[in-house]
Amino acid sequence: MAKEEQETAETEAEGGGKKKMFIIIGAAVGLALILGVVAFMMMGKGDKKTKKEGDAAHAEGAAAAAPEAGGHGAAPAPAPASGGHGAAPAAGAAAGPSANIFALDPFIVNIYDGQELRYLKVKIELEMVTPAVKAELDGKLAPIRDSVLILLSAKTLQDVQDVQGKNTLKDEILGAINKSIPPGKISKVYFTDFVVQ
Repeated sequence: MAKEEQETAETEAEGGGKKKMFIIIGAAVGLALILGVVAFMMMGKGDKKTKKEGDAAHAEGAAAAAPEAGGHGAAPAPAPASGGHGAAPAAGAAAGPSANIFALDPFIVNIYDGQELRYLKVKIELEMVTPAVKAELDGKLAPIRDSVLILLSAKTLQDVQDVQGKNTLKDEILGAINKSIPPGKISKVYFTDFVVQ
């Protein structure tokens, strides 16, 4: 009788051990599944961003090519003067306007609207005169970001609310950047995102 009780206890112990093992294996498989889904979603978002950038570049290329093709309403292109700014080399034209664009990371600052603090988020892209200016911008990125942050922080909602204020801000940003690098290297400042909350 004692042998039967001992065998029953051993059988129950083995069954309990197997249950624990199945629970541990199930938890490990579940964790691996969750991590796999998270990794897939993270990788999928990067692909969407790359795809959106590729679509935007394709749309810009199509828009730029349409006037050159002499489409409906397109004005004829003037003949470039020899040796002037209009006589850009064909290789520069093939590279497209995005080769001369330098995107800065977004700026998020507090601005005052007269009653309370608000957030201003601005994404700025700089049009360089030549792609060679990129190396200078990379080398002076900290002073450039600092001067733009200080400039944006000094603004109020009324300063940036209308189109005229935004255009004035572009000119001020260009002036602040020209203090960090030699003037004339940046031709234009573009706002690609401008949000006040």
